[in-house]
Amino acid sequence: AVPLGPDQILLRGAMLRNTSWVFGIVVYTGHETKLMNNSTSAPLKRSTVDKMTNTQILLLFFILVVLCLLSAIFSELWIKSHPKDWYIGMNDLINVNFGYNLLTFIILYNNLIPISLQVSLEVVRFIQAIFINMDIDMYHEESDTPAMARTSNLNEELGQVKYIFSDKTGTLTRNVMDFKKCTVAGIIYTLEATPHETQLVSIMLTRHSTAPYIREFLILMSVCHTVIPEKGYDNQIHYHAASPDEQALVKGACKFGYVFDTRTPNHVEIDALGVRERYEILNVLEFTSTRKRMSVIVRNAAGKIKLYCKGADTVIYERLSPDGQQFSDETLRQLEIFATEGLRTLCCAVADVSNESYEDWKETYYKASTSLQYRERKLEDAANLIENNLILLGATAIEDKLQDQVPETIAALIKADIHVWVLTGDKQETAINIGYSCRLIVHGMPLLIINEDSLDIEMSSIYVSVAHVVICCRVSPIQKAEVVELITTHTKSITLAIGDGANDVAMIQKAHVGIGISGVEGLQAACASDYSIAQFRFLLKLLFVHGAWNYNRMCKLILYSFYKNICLYVIELWFAIYSGWSGQILFERWTIGLYNV
Repeated sequence: AVPLGPDQILLRGAMLRNTSWVFGIVVYTGHETKLMNNSTSAPLKRSTVDKMTNTQILLLFFILVVLCLLSAIFSELWIKSHPKDWYIGMNDLINVNFGYNLLTFIILYNNLIPISLQVSLEVVRFIQAIFINMDIDMYHEESDTPAMARTSNLNEELGQVKYIFSDKTGTLTRNVMDFKKCTVAGIIYTLEATPHETQLVSIMLTRHSTAPYIREFLILMSVCHTVIPEKGYDNQIHYHAASPDEQALVKGACKFGYVFDTRTPNHVEIDALGVRERYEILNVLEFTSTRKRMSVIVRNAAGKIKLYCKGADTVIYERLSPDGQQFSDETLRQLEIFATEGLRTLCCAVADVSNESYEDWKETYYKASTSLQYRERKLEDAANLIENNLILLGATAIEDKLQDQVPETIAALIKADIHVWVLTGDKQETAINIGYSCRLIVHGMPLLIINEDSLDIEMSSIYVSVAHVVICCRVSPIQKAEVVELITTHTKSITLAIGDGANDVAMIQKAHVGIGISGVEGLQAACASDYSIAQFRFLLKLLFVHGAWNYNRMCKLILYSFYKNICLYVIELWFAIYSGWSGQILFERWTIGLYNV
């Protein structure tokens, strides 16, 4: 039995590298495709103006029925009270019943309801969507990406947004990671402060007391990942990574002289300060949002099996062995320093695995990987069996720079009395620091930190409902969607969610308006969104120009449509009074037929 999972699936358009042949079978076709399976799950979004218009049209229908009933009653009363008064066609009216008169007036007044309004609205929305698509101010030249209105139903909703929920990484930031610092065995190393990193590392690996930790740390950085190297024509190595974080760590290891340059299905090779080293990849325990860590199990040239693990500090620290916590307190303090500088952090740890332990665990993992029921849960349980007794090596710090004009955009949104919420998976300190750097929070602003220790849920919801700026940290994708749903139902306000990755799709679909940023993390968010833009700063023009103008124009169109139809048929009603409630048409038929045009 061979375990089949996401790693063995090639999506349409995938590129195979370093592969001479492959056995394959076509899966998920026809009604089993993701497109077909997801086609019914996407929510039907309708604008508030649309819902209100439908209510008003229903109200007009009831007014029409009442007018027709009154006119038919008055017609009966007029005929009975004027037995000697005659006009052309009255002989026919005397003999008809009340139902016939009612039908006459329904036909006479039927255009009181603006039938053409829905068509007019759709035409206007379509043209407004073209304006959004053609807006040169929302075109990102660097990535050749214009703004795109993926639906035209919500154009006017953009002008009524009261709450904005934003992802951080890739939305407020560029999602282009740079390795800046690391701490190994309680000592901080900064790339910018050491221009000759390679020479420095070689000296430290021979003379420094923490040399074994430094070596293991650099090996972890260069082998604990799923990056694929590719040599270009210029003999430079280009790295293809699933996430920018992994790419940044591998490039960081290169700067310290540990160059990862070869990957096959079974092993990786690195150039460690001029010495080639080969590591057999036994297992890769993938990163997930629930695990918050990633591990590789390797066998080195000496035949020793090691487990290298990197992940969030909370999950790494609870798996450390009593002997592996030598630098834990110092590393924790340094992690807080990195976080206050707005850097993304990952803890790194290693564990020695005996051959006997590995062989026993391998059987358990194989059974879990080939299980047909609860496979993910069983794989996680199997991973927990071996990801323990870790020895802490240190931590990495990666910088993710803000996009252009993010502080100015957020300041303008707050000035427009829009509540801005940032939902991120980062640590509390990192989230607060990013809040300061993007001008979401300013020095002097009172900060209320709500967590499991400070306030109960009821008090939290009271504070949250009045807070103008909120930063939610350590949130999972499903929690992002729950936060959006909570505020949508609690405040009854128009909400907008903006994100760039697959983890933001649930949040985007929950909000009244979903904005996807087509960036480094792919097009999942953009494909699930109502509108897609390339940069966060374009949100200003989308809301303050297109949104405000669209809302203004749509309201005028609706009010004018009601006005023109009511005007015409109030005149018909007025004429009915003077025509003995006969149902006589005042206007020539072609005039009525072409009135809307």
